[in-house]
Amino acid sequence: MGQGETPSPARPPSTAKKAGDVEGPTWAFDTIAVHGAHEPDLNAGSVLPPIYQTSTYHYPAPFSEAREPGRVHLYTRVDNPNQEQAGEVIRRLEGAEAGRVFSSGMAALSAALLGLLKQGEEVVALEDLYGNTVTLLRDDFPRFGLKVRWVPSDRSSDVRSFLSPQTRLLLLESPTNPTLRVHDIGLWARVAHDAGALLLVDNTFASPVNQNPVALGADLVMHSATKSLGGHSDIIAGALAGRTSLLERMDGFAHTLGGSLDPLAAFLLVRGIKTLPLRVRRQNENGRAVVEGLQGHPKVERLHFPGSASDPEEKLCQRQMRGRTGMVSVVVRGGREGARRFMGALRLIHPASSLGGVESLASMPVETSHRQLSLEELHRRGIAEGMVRLSLGVEDPGDLLADLKRALDQV
Repeated sequence: MGQGETPSPARPPSTAKKAGDVEGPTWAFDTIAVHGAHEPDLNAGSVLPPIYQTSTYHYPAPFSEAREPGRVHLYTRVDNPNQEQAGEVIRRLEGAEAGRVFSSGMAALSAALLGLLKQGEEVVALEDLYGNTVTLLRDDFPRFGLKVRWVPSDRSSDVRSFLSPQTRLLLLESPTNPTLRVHDIGLWARVAHDAGALLLVDNTFASPVNQNPVALGADLVMHSATKSLGGHSDIIAGALAGRTSLLERMDGFAHTLGGSLDPLAAFLLVRGIKTLPLRVRRQNENGRAVVEGLQGHPKVERLHFPGSASDPEEKLCQRQMRGRTGMVSVVVRGGREGARRFMGALRLIHPASSLGGVESLASMPVETSHRQLSLEELHRRGIAEGMVRLSLGVEDPGDLLADLKRALDQV
């Protein structure tokens, strides 16, 4: 199949629970994106939730007796209506029991890992993870007595052999950054649960539009909400969705760590999510158009996109994902210097290190997202020095292709 949307048994969530309800309304995915945080009865009738720009709250005394979760608040580092609204809509989109938002994706990941694990326990992690995630696990975890076992991408299906009696959590990213390899979330979930461990999946690249790890067996889903969820390159945010019991276990640590999302950023995140399905589906289409348009180009050494690595990965994509994302990694001939010339010749696509926004961006992983890794580590992960990671936005596909081909002609 092509790189556009594909039918999948892993359908998006269509039902949702709200605090205090047995069952919330049964809505389609697109409707949840627009109305998932909509509670005008609590907001003076406002159709758009207001910004609760406050650090603290008046509450009836004694607080311990008066507090009803989600209705009486204490302090914005702990909770805020805008934060709760953002967590709620993300929870619904992922089909999870609960959701939380944080000041960044790394704050969300840190809260999850450090809140759920203790000294002497182990994480089994896919080797192909976002560069700062690798740094956290490789360089910082040992100082806290936490151990990591790394699973090479080409041994992903053999993840069971990497577990030990101390394994408590498996960490997976699919599709991966920046090689866009696809891994079997259901398999990793079964292996984790057979060992009494948890599975946490970074779903940033796919977004809830294209993939729902909870439906595939994951216990927790993480997002850099800066990316597709926010969608406009104007906020830094992170999110977790999963079982209520797990999120409650990490709440105390998250509040102490202090990675709370600013109310204005939470408001903008909810606003961005309203157009998430429209944006991501267009990005899927643009990703497919760019892959088809650059296939066989003499200045392109290789194209990476979900399903491109092998026939088994293509079949896994068809099973696991509903769309292939707007992410495409292009290995430009001429190595690092060729990639730099290509980047410098782009006019419509911005050289910038983020992804998932309405505007198309291009970055070199060896100089941005994975600059912390040595050349040997980059090579082991399949990250070429001439690789340029494209995040396709919602522009006209013809304009994007014209810009890419004109820039390739300068290499």
